[in-house]
Amino acid sequence: QVQLVESGGGLVQAGGSLRLSCAASTRTFSNYAWGWFRQAPGKEREFVATITRNSGSTDYADSVKGRFTASRDNAKNTAYLQMNNLKPEDTAVYYCAARVAAGRKYDQRAYPYWGQGTQVTVSS
Repeated sequence: QVQLVESGGGLVQAGGSLRLSCAASTRTFSNYAWGWFRQAPGKEREFVATITRNSGSTDYADSVKGRFTASRDNAKNTAYLQMNNLKPEDTAVYYCAARVAAGRKYDQRAYPYWGQGTQVTVSS
């Protein structure tokens, strides 16, 4: 069982930055690919970003491309989401998630392990 603990959310003005962290309680951190999702009030949870387990290649939703960067530090068992140039429409609860499956990176059902979520609020 993998436990994920998120941190780094908060309130920021439009144009500001935040970095989310996702610490994992596993000795096999490098075996997992990581995804970031978010859920805004009244909306369904949506894909934001993902980073693979081996090459560390990344993929992003169009809405965050060029502003968000996913990364990982295998030595610290931690995944990160750097968010720059934040916009009010980025306001949501952000979740990190881990998967073993190589594919289905956009599919939430492919991620058996989830963090508790952290609130990000961007004021205009």
